[in-house]
Formats: sequence, C-alpha cells, structure tokens
Amino acid sequence: MASGYNRERRTHLEALAEVLPHHGLVSRMVGTDDPVLWVWHPRTGRQTIIFATPSHRGWTFLWSPGGQGSVEELELTATALRQALDGAQP
Repeated sequence: MASGYNRERRTHLEALAEVLPHHGLVSRMVGTDDPVLWVWHPRTGRQTIIFATPSHRGWTFLWSPGGQGSVEELELTATALRQALDGAQP
C-alpha cells in the first residue's frame, strides 16, 4: 500500500506529465512504491528521470544534470526540462 508521501509524489509527477506533451516531450510513470517520471525528447532522443521530493519550499522536481523546478510552476518546469533535453543552455 502506498504511503501518503508516495501518493503526493505521484500526484505531482502526474501533473507534470500532463503538461509535457505541450512542450513536445513524452513521458511515462515508472515504479509503484517510489514513482519517478521517465521523460524523453522524441526529436533529440535525449532522456532523463524526474524525481519529486519535498524541500524547504514545498515539493521540488529534480533531474540530471542539475535540473530542478517547482511543482507550483509546471509550465516553467516543463520549459526548463525541454531546454535541457534540446541541449540548449538554460
């Protein structure tokens, strides 16, 4: 059974997944107990895994290399993620 923490994490990842297609990105939820979001750019083939984690300012999305975004600013997070997967400098 999923904990409240993992349900909240999944909720944030699902919200981000909903906006990613508008930015040309594809995603898939991976894992059940500790979910993460696998995201890839169909044109460049670049991909990353998104984590949602609590922080001192609420929940934060993290991805490699060094990317992060707020769960409160899904469009800005999706834009930063798209730039990272495009290979552009933020």
